Amino acid sequence: MAPKITDQRDIDFVLYEQLKIDALLKSEKYKAFNKKMFDMVIKEARNLAVKEIFPTYTECDKEGVVFENGRVRVPECLRKPHRLLKEGEWGALTEDPEYGGQGLPFTIAQAAMEYFTSANYILTTYPILGHGAGKMIDLFGTSEQKDLFLEKLYTGDWGGTMLLTEPGAGSDVGALTTLARKQDDGTYEICGSKIFITNGEQNLTQNIIHPVLARIEGAPAGTKGISLFIVPKIWVNKDGTLGKPNDIVCTGVEEKMGLHGSPTCSMSLGSKGRCRGLLLGKPNQGMEIMFHMMNEVRLEVGTQAFTSANLAYSHALDYAKERLQGRSIENLADHGADQVPIISHPDVKRMLLKMKSYVEGMRSLIYYIAFCFDKEQTSADKKEALHYANLIEILTPVVKAYTSEKGFDVCVDAMQVFGGYGYTREYPVEQMVRDCKITSIYEGSNGIQAMDFLGRKIAGNKAVMLDALISEIKTTVLKAKTRDRLTMLAAKLEEALILFETTCKNTEKAVFSKHMASAFACAHPLLEAAGDIIMAWMLLWRAVIADKKLETREAFFYQGKIKAAQFFITTLIPVTMGKLLAVTYEDNPAAGMDASLF
Repeated sequence: MAPKITDQRDIDFVLYEQLKIDALLKSEKYKAFNKKMFDMVIKEARNLAVKEIFPTYTECDKEGVVFENGRVRVPECLRKPHRLLKEGEWGALTEDPEYGGQGLPFTIAQAAMEYFTSANYILTTYPILGHGAGKMIDLFGTSEQKDLFLEKLYTGDWGGTMLLTEPGAGSDVGALTTLARKQDDGTYEICGSKIFITNGEQNLTQNIIHPVLARIEGAPAGTKGISLFIVPKIWVNKDGTLGKPNDIVCTGVEEKMGLHGSPTCSMSLGSKGRCRGLLLGKPNQGMEIMFHMMNEVRLEVGTQAFTSANLAYSHALDYAKERLQGRSIENLADHGADQVPIISHPDVKRMLLKMKSYVEGMRSLIYYIAFCFDKEQTSADKKEALHYANLIEILTPVVKAYTSEKGFDVCVDAMQVFGGYGYTREYPVEQMVRDCKITSIYEGSNGIQAMDFLGRKIAGNKAVMLDALISEIKTTVLKAKTRDRLTMLAAKLEEALILFETTCKNTEKAVFSKHMASAFACAHPLLEAAGDIIMAWMLLWRAVIADKKLETREAFFYQGKIKAAQFFITTLIPVTMGKLLAVTYEDNPAAGMDASLF
């Protein structure tokens, strides 16, 4: 029996019952497709993921990467599936076919990516980073730059990276010291060093294209003076042929808690000769360009955490059904009673239902953001398109931060279901815990996401984005009120939503007052509460659909949707109410804590 790396039926539920994705076929952009084609893409992704990628999951972890003489050798087991991803043109599903894409909707591409990421998310970083680097060139590059790099990046022939972080700057990108000097031929000579560079050096692709943040000599301090450069590992001549190696070299790889099969590199630019780069966009436009890639990558990080959680839940569920231990709660006094599967025990059921709730809510959230991208691009109404753009903006920091934290929690709960076995390498759940943890740290740590959520998405835009989100949630609440089985759940979510909106707007005011530090000390708890509200919304939305289908032959499937919503809203949303009441946006103790008092 093929391993169940994700839930095909629930993916179909989200695509066709919750989001009604086939309605996109009526748009001008996607009129050349049909539902059969969508299903075929997803089926092929599933086959590739199950048969070729998933077998590398634990092998990749055990083999790890090898660094020798400035070169990195990645696990050999990745070579074949990487080649198959390239041959299948899976790297740029949503992009123009002219440059190696397939022109698919974001939501369908998300379904394919769920399979690949579930199977081995180390492997998916190659097409993700290649696509991200290519997208920046697609949006901001010259026609010559597009001709040189775009198809190679989109098809996966060449790898891509993202060089932001420096040893002395960390998350403070504006403090970077990498310098760029313009040369007579229009190129730039670049000198500096970068750290924590995923796939900065690897032996899967012939060339690697590095987008590098640097400061042109004489540029303003801080982020306003940062530019972005295209720096190939091997220089690309004007006719597209490869020239000499560029002076960008890997100086080492990190020994990490997880992601053992992924090279996390330190990179030196211009230390042994001459490192050349091409300016992308305009001088000092670097951060604006980079954010296009960062927002895409943050959605992918949310997907990484979610798929880790989903895989861990699937393993825990199977184990709980098979593992015999103890007597049922009804027969505790009968020492002669047979042992029962641990899924019979109330506390194990609680953990599994909690995991199910988070996993299904996270899937709906991630697909919903992809759907918002589709709606923004296909809507003929500018007001409607702006509405979806606002939803993308406010949901991006939530999906990155909340999903990464709750995804990790699900992995930990899955380990708990396995008991002592879960803590051993005999079962893969311990790898899922290790691999998932990084998602709350990289691509903008969750504290930064919380500051973005409060400072830019709520306070920085007169709550327009917040209003867009709340209006969508209210629509679902109103629908749930018309279903007898769901009226109580709707009322509980509505009560929490009112408190959430009030708390957000009070905290927004504090941002523009003497209590600004206190407000930002509450940013992370506020984002976490927002994630809870959004999970409840997604689960209630699913329950509204399921409630109409309880008489069908899939009654158990739909009953499970309602149970997940009931569990989350009745047992976890009361905790969310407490979180919101604890948001102290004036005179927060953390804001007033002197460093000497710790």
